[in-house]
Amino acid sequence: MAKPTVVAPTFTDNFRCIGSACEENCCRGWSVPVNRSAYVKLQTLPASPLRTLIDSSIVLASSDSGTEGFGTEGFAKIRMNDANVCPMVTSEGLCQIHAQLGSDYLPNVCATYPRIQRSLGGAEQNALALSCPEAVRVALLNPIAWKQAIPVLQTAGDSKPENLSSSSAWAIRTAVLELITNRNYPLWQRLLLLGVLCQKLDALSSGWPQSELTECLRTFDSAIATGTWQPALEGLPVDLSSQVDAVLRLAGLMLQKSNVTSAFVECINAFTAGIGNSPTATLETLTEGYRAAHDNYFAPFFARHPHILENYLINTILRLQFPFGGEGAARETSASREFTTLLAHFALTRGLLVGVAGFHQENFSADHLVHALATSSKHFDHHPEFPAMAFALMVERRLDGLNGAAILVKNQRSDSRVAQTNPLSSIYNIPRTAMSY
Repeated sequence: MAKPTVVAPTFTDNFRCIGSACEENCCRGWSVPVNRSAYVKLQTLPASPLRTLIDSSIVLASSDSGTEGFGTEGFAKIRMNDANVCPMVTSEGLCQIHAQLGSDYLPNVCATYPRIQRSLGGAEQNALALSCPEAVRVALLNPIAWKQAIPVLQTAGDSKPENLSSSSAWAIRTAVLELITNRNYPLWQRLLLLGVLCQKLDALSSGWPQSELTECLRTFDSAIATGTWQPALEGLPVDLSSQVDAVLRLAGLMLQKSNVTSAFVECINAFTAGIGNSPTATLETLTEGYRAAHDNYFAPFFARHPHILENYLINTILRLQFPFGGEGAARETSASREFTTLLAHFALTRGLLVGVAGFHQENFSADHLVHALATSSKHFDHHPEFPAMAFALMVERRLDGLNGAAILVKNQRSDSRVAQTNPLSSIYNIPRTAMSY
């Protein structure tokens, strides 16, 4: 039997923790899941001050514990202290478990963060958690294209999605990543075409039989090469006010969580200030501010650095095991449902960056991007309930089909106007605090 492979962008190999030089603390501000084997090992420790601290700080997972979406990794969780910091961390910033017991006693997440390992079709596929600022720098600012950036390495073990052969899984994965990096189409069109591909996959027989899948991917690739769908994509209308409404609603999810960090509040404040938030703001005025921020600051920056959003999507695709659904995904998932979840992540991230770019204007830089992505990723990606909440919101706002996808990703100028007179803070759950970033 041939040995399986590890598939990973080179940025996962290039990542090195910068330790005390990092502007962030990876031991605060999120629910840290504890895998079962680590929990059992910690429970065997003899009585000691550290054991007492462990017993008081690690709780078993439950439906409201904030770890159930981590799958097998979320058997238990470390409860943060009143300062929203892991109680295992000393005043010097050292982990007591690591210092006294060694790395073998660390929960998997603590031992590997920000590296994320997933399995697909007999191979491991690696990504990075973008809540780490250095991971954002290494992953997103690297201009190397996907075909150059994903080496094939040897490893052990074998796994694949249920009822799907290894060759089928990798045929789909390859088609997805090649589409995302196909610059013959603007990025928004690539995303809509990805939605088309997901619909076609869902139309196949259960289990995606090899013969059907091969023909599906062949005809899809042919249509991409000939530009069959491009005129229809160009003719899609723009509804920028609905896009802004969706971004605001997504950004407002979970702002009532007790562990919202001040850095994330600052990020939200920069976003809202960048699109013209004020006590008299309406959806109409925010839409105009969002349009100006996008056209004048966001679009020029990303035209110079097109690899950043491509790399974001590649990393997110690997992290979420798109379109198969990873741990924590809905049991009865589909490629189209996974596309809607992926699109929610992308629309939220891009929307926040539009506002942050509008806030900093000509000074918008990679440093601002890194800060915004790291703080927002810690808030959203470290809450495993977020994908289900985002999907429910997308369905509620009727954004879960291709027409909804077009609303979220197409930004060319439109004359559509929608007035909104209700107080925005009550609609979107976004505070009107002083703007500082």
